[in-house]
Amino acid sequence: MDIIKVKNLVKKFDDITAVDDVSFEVEKGEIFAFLGPNGAGKTTTIKMFTTLLQPTSGKILINGFDPVTDPNDVRRSFGIIFQDPSLDDDLTAFENLEFHGVLYDIPKEVRRERITELLRLVELEKRKDDLVKEFSGGMKRRLEIARGLLHHPEIIFLDEPTLGLDPQTRNHLWSYIKDMNQKENITVFFSTHYMEEADRMADRIAIIDNGKIVAEGTAQKLKEETDSQTLEDAFLKLTGKEIREEGAKGIDKLRTMRRVWKR
Repeated sequence: MDIIKVKNLVKKFDDITAVDDVSFEVEKGEIFAFLGPNGAGKTTTIKMFTTLLQPTSGKILINGFDPVTDPNDVRRSFGIIFQDPSLDDDLTAFENLEFHGVLYDIPKEVRRERITELLRLVELEKRKDDLVKEFSGGMKRRLEIARGLLHHPEIIFLDEPTLGLDPQTRNHLWSYIKDMNQKENITVFFSTHYMEEADRMADRIAIIDNGKIVAEGTAQKLKEETDSQTLEDAFLKLTGKEIREEGAKGIDKLRTMRRVWKR
């Protein structure tokens, strides 16, 4: 069963087309990597999936709901780890999770049990009463994963979740995510610039460039189709080797700040 369906999706910012006629599906329980150079349209697409941006045209279904017409149902269906930190540094780890649970109307007993379970999973149980401002970058990422999973979402969106983390922390984070994927059949949709991460973790991969999907399939299929030894080589053959500017991303970010959760 497809839990994410995208058909002819377009997003324009004035004369810039950030996402250009994109179509693909993601199966329930799948770990799906969404790759592309800077400014390719990855973050813009994820923001449309998660109700932070409205598409110019096209159709999206997230867990059977349309983000435009059914935003609250869509929000209940997913958890998200943003590219930029989004925790409240002046609250404790427990308070960050408690606040999130209250927002999602999780009953107190269920909420507290789930918080304890997730803090144990991400190895922060002993730090639950410490202020987040005292945490390292890796600890904050682990707490964000716990928060994203708190309300038992069907899908978790990860926008470059391991950016800037050391290899040990990255490996631990993916262990937590893989564990939850297997235990709860959560669909994982992630973007990353670490090609080995996508090669190792993803069941399937879509590569977007200049707003268009240029390739889709397993890592092995993409390597075979481009006659490449590594996924990074395949990626470079499909998208080119020139350094990319941020493109529409800056416009996207400024406009999104005005729209976040308005609906």
